[in-house]
Amino acid sequence: MQLTHTRAVFLMVAVTLMWSIAGVITRHLEQASSFEVTFWRSFFTVLSLLVILPFFQGRAVFAKIRQGAWPLWLSGLCWSVMFTAFMLALTLTSVANVLVTMAIGPFLTALIARIFLRHRIPMRTWLAILVAGVGIGYMYGAQLESGSVAGTLVALCVPIAGGINWTVTQRSHAHGKDVDLVPAVLVGAVISSLVTLPLAMPLRASGHDIGLLALLGLVQLAIPCALSVVCARVLKAPEIALLALLEVIFGIVLAWLGAGEVPGPTVLAGGALVIGALVVNEVVGWSQRT
Repeated sequence: MQLTHTRAVFLMVAVTLMWSIAGVITRHLEQASSFEVTFWRSFFTVLSLLVILPFFQGRAVFAKIRQGAWPLWLSGLCWSVMFTAFMLALTLTSVANVLVTMAIGPFLTALIARIFLRHRIPMRTWLAILVAGVGIGYMYGAQLESGSVAGTLVALCVPIAGGINWTVTQRSHAHGKDVDLVPAVLVGAVISSLVTLPLAMPLRASGHDIGLLALLGLVQLAIPCALSVVCARVLKAPEIALLALLEVIFGIVLAWLGAGEVPGPTVLAGGALVIGALVVNEVVGWSQRT
């Protein structure tokens, strides 16, 4: 798929909109909860990718998985943690809490790369990490007082796993062994399905729930993950990082309008610090490079 820069931007906006529907749809489930929600979404993601991947990469994609070295499987394990923790966190806390916590991903990635790959972190990024840390700490402090910190702690597993995933792929690339992220997504969905199925028993989801979770597996995960890889061939990393923030905005607004879930003042204040720090860091870094 050949894209112009403008079309890639619009496609990435559509991708973030598809990503953002998970919260509002989860709030309309009737009986499915906890690990069962994760199982069904991962299961339908597997089915969807088994159709989508040959369309994008041909049947050779399955050979890549069979012949994949340890980095591909470690990347798949990271994806499985991200899939599982994200949906589980949505059942434990508000959509806004989950999305704002995930927004610190670029900063955690920078720290993990600094520790394991010795990547240099510019002073502007250190300052941004400090500001974002204050925002997250403010959110956590308010939740500790109310005794509802578990969901946000689970959500924190998503950016941690994402940072490890990125570090693994960067290390593999440096050693001449690129990791194809799309097959790794399929591996992650399979692992997530297999791990959460025993924890989800006995299955209680209604037909209504299964339909919504099938929608998530296809529209919220499989399709946008494949399209985001296409966009990454055209857009620069800072552009993708900034556009990905739209998921936070779209997700909070959809949960507000579609499920009546109004974000609290602590989430809005903490989220403003996190997102503001990320935007300033990326824009300044972009301007310095150009």
